[in-house]
This record gives sequence, C-alpha cells and structure tokens, in this order.
Amino acid sequence: MAENSMEEDQNIARTHLHLQLQRSLKWLDDVRNGAIGYELEARCIGGLQVTKAQTGFLRCDFTVPAHASDMNGNWHAGAIATLIDVVGGAAIYSTGHHLKVTVNFNIQYHSTAKIQEEVEIDAKANGHRGKLTSVMIKVRSKSNNQRLIALATQWTAANDYRSPQPQPQPKL
Repeated sequence: MAENSMEEDQNIARTHLHLQLQRSLKWLDDVRNGAIGYELEARCIGGLQVTKAQTGFLRCDFTVPAHASDMNGNWHAGAIATLIDVVGGAAIYSTGHHLKVTVNFNIQYHSTAKIQEEVEIDAKANGHRGKLTSVMIKVRSKSNNQRLIALATQWTAANDYRSPQPQPQPKL
C-alpha cells in the first residue's frame, strides 16, 4: 500500500514538472511573439527556436538578425544580453511555480557573431538557495568549432510582491 502511494506521489511530481515546463515554453513563445513583455524583447529573440527542453534546461538555436547588429555588422551586446536574460528566465521558470526577478546578472563576452550567423544557447538552472535560483547560460557559434560568444550567470529571486488593490474613494 505504501509503495503504491509513493509511486502515485512520484507520478504527480513528474506531471507537475511537465506542466511547469510547458508553462515555461508557452511564456517564452509569448515573449518571442510579442504577446507579453516588451517589444525590445520580442525583437531581440524573434526567430529563437527551442531544440531541447527539460526541467531546468533549455537549448535553443538562433540566427543573428540584421536589426540586432551594431554598425560593424556584429551582434549587438545589448541584444545578446536581452536574449540571455529571457532564455535564462525561461529555464528557471521551468523549475518553479512563478516567474522570478533577476537580482544579479553577469555576462562575459568572449567573441562576436555576425549578421546571419547561427548560434546555440544553453541555459541550465544550477540550484536554489532560499528564494534565490541560479542559472548559467552559454552562447556558442554553431560553426567555427563551437566558438564561445558569451557566458552568463544569472541569479533570480522569487517575487512575492502583490500590488496594492485600489481602495474605493469615499463619496463626499
């Protein structure tokens, strides 16, 4: 009897994690399509394709668009940072019940990518400490021997803030 209960609990946990992963992918898709978030995010990650998704891990392919480049034809550092922030957030979201707020964001830029260059992004949630969650994101060129373009670490915190409800104004 206890073995049956434990098996049921494991099935429920697996189902919950699968649903959370699906919510995370839906959120990422909505940001990419501009249904939620800011236009800047949608423009920076438009064309992003998820190629592998597991709880706490996302692998994506992306082709650098012309509108996300600097005047030298390189992928703009701000566009890279936006993509890293969104993909890292989606990987973390796949492990929990709600979105979190970035509280520490560190990017090391190792090389550049040119317009129309294909890159691969890996985001892996590393762990939790209280309300904090950590993720590491790697951006590599799909050609050029998997040349490292950027490496980032991101810490996020649970955002339990609820905006105050408007209070009715007294009538005079």
